[in-house]
Amino acid sequence: MGILFNNIPGAGLVAPLFAFEVTSGGSYQSASRLLLIGHKNTGALIADNTPTPVGSAQEAVALCGAGSMLAEMARVAFLNAPTQETWILAAPATGTARVDTIKVNSVPAGGGVATIEIAGEPVQVQIAAGDSVNTVAAALAAAINAYFNALTGAALSVAATVATDTVTVTARHLGLIYVDYDFYVPTVVAGNAFAGAAVTITNTVVPTGSPDLSAALAALGDDPFDWIVSPFSDATNIARYTAAMNDVSGRWAYNRQVYGHVFTTAAGTLSALTTIGLALNDRHLTIHPRLPVAAGNPTPAWLAAAARTARIVPWLSDDATGNVSRNQKGLVVQGERPPRDRSLVPTYAGRNTMLRSGISSVIVNTDGGVAIDKIVTTYQKDANSQPDETFRDIQAMGQLVAILRYFRAQLSYEHGQKALADENPGGLGALSPPKSIQAPLVHAADTLENRGVLENARGFADRLIVQRNSQSANRVDIMAPIDRVNPLDVIAANAMLYSQYRAA
Repeated sequence: MGILFNNIPGAGLVAPLFAFEVTSGGSYQSASRLLLIGHKNTGALIADNTPTPVGSAQEAVALCGAGSMLAEMARVAFLNAPTQETWILAAPATGTARVDTIKVNSVPAGGGVATIEIAGEPVQVQIAAGDSVNTVAAALAAAINAYFNALTGAALSVAATVATDTVTVTARHLGLIYVDYDFYVPTVVAGNAFAGAAVTITNTVVPTGSPDLSAALAALGDDPFDWIVSPFSDATNIARYTAAMNDVSGRWAYNRQVYGHVFTTAAGTLSALTTIGLALNDRHLTIHPRLPVAAGNPTPAWLAAAARTARIVPWLSDDATGNVSRNQKGLVVQGERPPRDRSLVPTYAGRNTMLRSGISSVIVNTDGGVAIDKIVTTYQKDANSQPDETFRDIQAMGQLVAILRYFRAQLSYEHGQKALADENPGGLGALSPPKSIQAPLVHAADTLENRGVLENARGFADRLIVQRNSQSANRVDIMAPIDRVNPLDVIAANAMLYSQYRAA
């Protein structure tokens, strides 16, 4: 084959010259980004609707403000994926802020310790002998505003004020997302001075409103953001996710190919969640389930979405060792607490129903840890409304991104800036006949088979079609039939018991 130069002319050089042209032979390295969409505190440094990289939970606090939704999302994301490339995007909040009151009705004359859990975080107040209800209320408000969990770095996404014996707690951000923000007086804490009728918690203002994420999603442009966490699951924003990710004009369109997958949350009974899932059919959307308010969800929606997604993203982004293809069941989610009413946690039958309806599932371990069960997309039917599980597993989306990017890179290394001809009898480096374009794809399939991303590379080579377009002399068309590796979800065994084996 002729040697191809990019800078050294192939003809016309007469004067003596000994020259080396330095070019790249191509060295592919996969990479992925996790993007968290949420709210910042008023006056925080980060600009609205601007994707911004962060390297730690502390940096997110500096940019978004302590206790902000985004800072807390980043915190749990780094708990689950410490080295993942993570970006944040602040979307302006709209609507009405949730307001709750905590009225201190009585305190023990001899003092003690009072505990209330807010979003699963234990806020404690030391009561001295003789303290009045007004004094305790003031101490509680101060404790809420100053709360910081030194072990986990958690802060509260609410602010408190006090008037006489009543603490007023206001959400840091506007919006319906706070609808099941959790307040709970634990009774299992020995001697809890707030137990019983000592305090009365009342939700005085129900939150309303959802942010308009149009500008936030548009701000992504064509930058690569493979995994996007946005806890806002109202119908309008779900439609925006579909518009932003779609295969015709969105991030998955042939003329953009920047990809992306949105993870959001929805809360409700099994029936309600199933209804939500069956109304959707989008392979670029995943819904993390949460139980209804009655179950008591200590972990807010935005933290559950960020924590669960971050827990699986390192595997979904690993196309080198086969992790992208693995069953994810049992991965314990850091930073999420289970619902208090375990009787409402779906059984196997319930989880199976949700999964078949396009809703993902989690489990609660005996030690109270929340763990991944199975993560799916909402895709259930093909364009003809026929059942189709091709894009059901979230692994399929991770594999697809890995395969397409690797294929594109290999084709670019081998055939970028070339000329197209049916044959290349002179072996010129500047020409690429269709037959030679097959080679890097076959080699790429072999490599990805060895990495556990796809299988049956030989079958791929047999079925691969590369041909010149009959209408355009400058175009090559490729049919690349990919057989992906599947997660091992079910092992079914028949344990047949004998009193004694029959004689052979």
